[in-house]
Amino acid sequence: MISKFIITLKMKNKILFLITSIFLASFRLTAQEEGKVIDKTIAVIGDNVILKSDLESQIVSIRAQGVLIDDKARCEMLEQLLFQKLLLHQAEIDSVTVTEAEVESEINRRMNYFIAQIGSEKKLEQYYKKSILEIKEEFRIIVKEQMISQRMQAKITANLLVTPKEVKAYFNELPKDSIPLIESEVEYAHILINAKESDAEKEEAKNKINSLRERIINGEEFSTLAVLYSEDEGSAKNGGELGFMGRAELVPEFSVVAFKLKTKAVSEIVETEYGFHIIQLVERRGQKVNVRHILIKVNIGDEQVMKAKNLADSVYKLLETDTLTFEQLAEIYSDDKQTQKSKGLVVNPQTGTSLFNIDQVNPQVFYTIDKMKQGEIFEPVPSQSMGGKKGYRIIKLITKTTPHKATLETDYSKIQDAALASKQNIEIKKWIEGKISQTYIKLDDELKTCQFENSWIK
Repeated sequence: MISKFIITLKMKNKILFLITSIFLASFRLTAQEEGKVIDKTIAVIGDNVILKSDLESQIVSIRAQGVLIDDKARCEMLEQLLFQKLLLHQAEIDSVTVTEAEVESEINRRMNYFIAQIGSEKKLEQYYKKSILEIKEEFRIIVKEQMISQRMQAKITANLLVTPKEVKAYFNELPKDSIPLIESEVEYAHILINAKESDAEKEEAKNKINSLRERIINGEEFSTLAVLYSEDEGSAKNGGELGFMGRAELVPEFSVVAFKLKTKAVSEIVETEYGFHIIQLVERRGQKVNVRHILIKVNIGDEQVMKAKNLADSVYKLLETDTLTFEQLAEIYSDDKQTQKSKGLVVNPQTGTSLFNIDQVNPQVFYTIDKMKQGEIFEPVPSQSMGGKKGYRIIKLITKTTPHKATLETDYSKIQDAALASKQNIEIKKWIEGKISQTYIKLDDELKTCQFENSWIK
């Protein structure tokens, strides 16, 4: 019960799981190639098997993160694999599936995450010694099985809720010395002033993209020109191909055009916050499209960046003189469309709330917030978006908590999540025991020394 609470509170554990999962295939192959694992089947669950390399690859990947794996941890990891295979077995019986488009979208999401973490697409390719497309194909089966397992698990607990009475009882049952420490959290708002491109800078980029479009219309390969000229590092080496994505995963201006194209058709010039694009439809599957694109960014000069700074300074002076409130100025001046209508309040994409653990805050913002007091508004500081757009931002620190022991008064939503997770865990354990009795399961003799939570050994 306690461990569930801690897991619920620490979002970084979810990221750790994601990292472990995405590297599985590579480590499995590496272990086999180096002859470190003589592979064999160590467990059978229905029609699904677990290979020794499946387990060893997880152990290697977690050890690579500096985590010590003893015999107990090894058995716990094996039990997770047994659970996943049982979920897959039942998913087939219950016709629980995922579409190829959903798998492609999830692979792209994870790849984008890792490219951002490792620094660039090139570094990821160097690490694996494979192209991005090859890496994606190796991960496909792993990701698909994870998605089906997660969907099946969600089905088991779909109707579970917790009442306020249950939340209180859950918290009161925790041993006093096991109530976890809540990390420092911040809530902040900002006014973002982006540097605006000049007419000449915009025209230069537009002429370049127009020239590329003409070359494609005249018979040159879209993918070749994307490799040579596109300024989207994440897709250029794939010939501009983005993989299957839904409408909400693309910026609106891009999405509207992409979903209207016919197969192999080339769009007119599309302008977004990132620059100018031309788009070609590769394939459409229902509400997902796979497109190629070429991006040409507008190169904004120092003069325009200085204009943004001057405007940000002027807005800050209005705050100093109490002419308008921060919230009013955010609605008038901020270039951040996602926060403009919410008075500048920034939302944590990991949780959907406005609270951030310190390690979740954008590094550019963190160095400013770290020096601020609650309620303080800081003078304009330089900013740069993931797309490379430069500007300045004014930050207001709304709340800043200090590390503290969890209480119902200050941390109810977190305790509620933990109580629900505990209830779900109990339901899943009951489900596992019921399905074990109905499913063909065979474990290798070397696994029978494990002290499993569930009755896998018959």
